[in-house]
Amino acid sequence: MPLYHKLGKIPQKRHTIFKKEDGTLHYEQLFGTIGFDGMSSLMYHLHRPTQVKEVGKSLDVTPRAAVEHNIKSRLLKGLEIKAQDDYLVSRKTILFNSDVHVGLAAPRKSMTDYFYKNTDADELLFIHKGSGTLKTMLGEIPFEYGDYLVIPRGMIYQISFDSEDNRLLMTESYHPIYTPKRYRNWFGQHLEHSPFCERDFKLPQNLQTHDEKGEFLMKVKKQGQLHHMIYATHPFDVVGWDGYNFPYGFSIHNFEPITGRVHQPPPVHQTFETSAFVVCSFCPRLYDYHPQSIPAPYNHSNIDSDEVLYYVDGDFMSRKGIDEGYISLHPAGIPHGPHPGTYEASIGKKGTEELAVMIDTFKPLKLTQAAMDIDDGKYYQSWLE
Repeated sequence: MPLYHKLGKIPQKRHTIFKKEDGTLHYEQLFGTIGFDGMSSLMYHLHRPTQVKEVGKSLDVTPRAAVEHNIKSRLLKGLEIKAQDDYLVSRKTILFNSDVHVGLAAPRKSMTDYFYKNTDADELLFIHKGSGTLKTMLGEIPFEYGDYLVIPRGMIYQISFDSEDNRLLMTESYHPIYTPKRYRNWFGQHLEHSPFCERDFKLPQNLQTHDEKGEFLMKVKKQGQLHHMIYATHPFDVVGWDGYNFPYGFSIHNFEPITGRVHQPPPVHQTFETSAFVVCSFCPRLYDYHPQSIPAPYNHSNIDSDEVLYYVDGDFMSRKGIDEGYISLHPAGIPHGPHPGTYEASIGKKGTEELAVMIDTFKPLKLTQAAMDIDDGKYYQSWLE
């Protein structure tokens, strides 16, 4: 994200002597992207961040396709994913391709016994239920219902929950996650017509510096394997940092919908983008105000995109039989639209209270067995009259 931020103590000049109180040096680390050409942050550690004591077991967490070539529109009942104590164990990939993994999680317990790092993918977590704190080597971000958490690849983190009732929608992106470029000027600042701006972001705060030696379990995801490694020092030993590459939060409730006299296309709801998929936020908004407008979306074909819609809360005006936590999948090449009766019933309505997250991918999605286990099996026939 092109926004400068800093926390803690840093020297006046980069790559210069920065001493601790005992006269020894801090250890500088560049946390950068795209081979020194992308966004980066510069950190200062109490200990060398390179001290690996042991490399232990590795687990294969590569998702497996139960349906390789999908042609059906599907409805998945997301809240049927069973809750489990451990954060990583609770994460279930349901849809995936070579660019992105979409999953659900229902962790009951906070992550306290280990640290986690995804070296392959940026993570976008949407908090459907629960609250807590994302703890990272660059500071902490409190989160609550409706928050997106953007965690850059390579970021070491723990996640702490306030209760055991937690539901998360997860996106693992093999391409960097940015805010839409059409909402930013050439310097990176959000423009006046953007549906959100920099002051809406939740930036890292409360930098906690741990000066501890011992054995610290790090679980590292790389190339579909979850590797167990033992670090010799606490990974949260950063005394200060500055730069542009860091985790941040954004509440879906701070998205200001763009409306018009007639129905606006889905891109007006776009919140994040990558080179391989986009993420949109459907929020409470006024309907179209042309006297002859039809507020419900028109039938449309996803010629180039699979469309995933995660229903969070409210009244889903173009769908019947939809409840919170449900996920619709509309595959590329197959037209879809409002259910029978909802098109006509929307005429004259003044607004909607729906809340949903949409993910549109540019490659077809495969379904895992976890997805098939929560598939209603008949959604593709729901447009029959």
